[in-house]
Amino acid sequence: MADNCLFCKIIAGEIPGTFIYQDDRLVVLQDIAPQSPHHYLIIPRKHIRTTLDLAAEDNDLVGHVYQVAARLAEQHGFAEGGFRVVNNCNEGAGQTVWHLHFHLLGGRILTWPPG
Repeated sequence: MADNCLFCKIIAGEIPGTFIYQDDRLVVLQDIAPQSPHHYLIIPRKHIRTTLDLAAEDNDLVGHVYQVAARLAEQHGFAEGGFRVVNNCNEGAGQTVWHLHFHLLGGRILTWPPG
């Protein structure tokens, strides 16, 4: 756990959070400022600061993120309508929490480019 990391504190139970999914590698929360009817944060339990900090040993973890995203989209009924998995890397791309995480968005038409 990294000191003062919001997501590490939620994962550790120091800050309340409602997990809609969890396993030994990931937790998934509803986003507190949803941008679509289904907006979930997929967060590795392992503290990795940004995409730039991923190592070869994390390849399986990233694959697992996408498998869980697909499974959640199917379980919550928006897979066939389409969904998006987004990772923001660094401030200029919109990253505000310095713990690698992925946004799973669905349940509406998602335009490109995003706002």
